[in-house]
Amino acid sequence: MSAQDSMPVARRGGLLRMLRDPGALSLAVTVALFVAMSAAGGVLYDGFLSPQVFLNLLIDNAFLLIVAVGMTFVILTGGIDLSVGAVIAFSTVLLASLVQHHGWHPLTAIALVLALGTGFGALMGVLVQRYRLQPFVVTLAGMFLARGAATLVSVDSIGIDHAFHVAVANLRIPLGGGVSLSAGAVLALLVVATGAVLARGTRFGRTVYAIGGSEQSAALMGLPVASTLVQVYALSGFCSALAGVSYTFYMLSGYSLHAMGLELDAIAAVVIGGTVLAGGSGYVLGTLFGVLVLGLIQTMIVFDGTLSSWWTRIAIGVLLLAFCLLQRLFSRRAAGAGATA
Repeated sequence: MSAQDSMPVARRGGLLRMLRDPGALSLAVTVALFVAMSAAGGVLYDGFLSPQVFLNLLIDNAFLLIVAVGMTFVILTGGIDLSVGAVIAFSTVLLASLVQHHGWHPLTAIALVLALGTGFGALMGVLVQRYRLQPFVVTLAGMFLARGAATLVSVDSIGIDHAFHVAVANLRIPLGGGVSLSAGAVLALLVVATGAVLARGTRFGRTVYAIGGSEQSAALMGLPVASTLVQVYALSGFCSALAGVSYTFYMLSGYSLHAMGLELDAIAAVVIGGTVLAGGSGYVLGTLFGVLVLGLIQTMIVFDGTLSSWWTRIAIGVLLLAFCLLQRLFSRRAAGAGATA
């Protein structure tokens, strides 16, 4: 067979592999859902399809997108991180306290917050990997610890009026046509791009997928399973702290009750974005669309004006359940196709 004849065969083989991947199928459904919801919003509400409305999805959900990227890597290994919302709250209140009450420059405070978030995540990773504790239990304990530590720093909300912080919060990057993005949204997109490269283009990313597929098989292949698991939770802690920094630019305050329940939104965004809860399959790009779908639900409710904000939680719950069922269906079909092959 010539090289030209083998190219269509290779393409068909790649297409078949993608069709057998539950994560790829879920991602396709998510993108289709996003397009359908956008089209429906354009029909129902005037001005819904304006570019700034869609850019606002990124601006208003930048911190959720950042933390969801870290959560994607954790779920890809078959784990879970329930501490992310509490780490965000701790990061915001510590940063605000250092800047407002102790006279620190925001950049110095940000560096400390990121280091603490990374170290906290790494500590949970050590407990999960070395002592074989369940990620659910370890990160649940981490959630209580971080939220409690945030309360110890300050029970009250702390406003931030430092000139540097205010300037970054008000910064808008013009994209032409009268539309713009905030600094937080640009940061979130950079995190997505970095996460996508890390997941698909590095040995670390390939090891993460291998661990999610089968930790024992990954170890037998000689992959650095132990260090990678610790690094994954450290990455999640870093993303949580970075999301906390982004949150302070969005709210210009730190508060121990910020980001209550955000860990559930992050998990929902990752699953709706196509990452399989059992691990081993998923895409960082899918997480981006998962966050956009959640933001689109909120935007449609705001445009409607007659629905309670609680409908957002109901819609997210229905979508999460539907995507879990879809993933189970796709996994069974992939397993059946593999057995047939």
